[in-house]
Amino acid sequence: MVLKLVGSPTSTCGQRVAIVLHEKNVPFELVPINLAKGEQKAPAYVEKQPFGQVPYIDDDGFILYESRAISRYIATKYANQGTKLIPTNLKENAVFEQAASTETANFDAFASPLVGERRKKSKGLQSNEELAKNCQTSLAAKLDVYEKILSKQKYLAGDELTLADLFHIPKGVKLLLPDVGAGDLINSRPNVQRWWNDITSRGSWQAVKDGVKSTA
Repeated sequence: MVLKLVGSPTSTCGQRVAIVLHEKNVPFELVPINLAKGEQKAPAYVEKQPFGQVPYIDDDGFILYESRAISRYIATKYANQGTKLIPTNLKENAVFEQAASTETANFDAFASPLVGERRKKSKGLQSNEELAKNCQTSLAAKLDVYEKILSKQKYLAGDELTLADLFHIPKGVKLLLPDVGAGDLINSRPNVQRWWNDITSRGSWQAVKDGVKSTA
């Protein structure tokens, strides 16, 4: 049975999962959910994803939600095909988990509210610019540390690509949007920029950047 990815074609978290599916050469069917119509809050959907968020996967009856958990599941289940994304060596795996935690605590924690507040403004909604500025300042300090790390190695967990790098892409690309105006966070740091250009030029991101599509 073909794996089903249930979510919005353009959602950040859906794209995160789809990147991994492409890296691992796993065919999948996208089951689109219309967020504007609130389909993610429908009773049948909430039975599978109790928080009413996107996405979740249905892998022959096995239901799993949370994009990073799904990504780990896919990378582990299909460890022997496509790009190796999770190290199996004990110490290398620990460094990978360190890098993955870094993405959550030191990147997404600031990038998400920054992007969210700035994009509210461009949509004519009430936004908190003070919060956005504070997040941008904090993220700049975090990316200064990224710059030091990436001056010594190619990727965040060493010289091999891992999920930790890929996790950054869907939210990170939004920093460069004109209405967010935070592209200098990446472009003013040579090693961060080199790393960013590397991971965003991959075929997996190119395949989903304009919207996730079924491959099965």
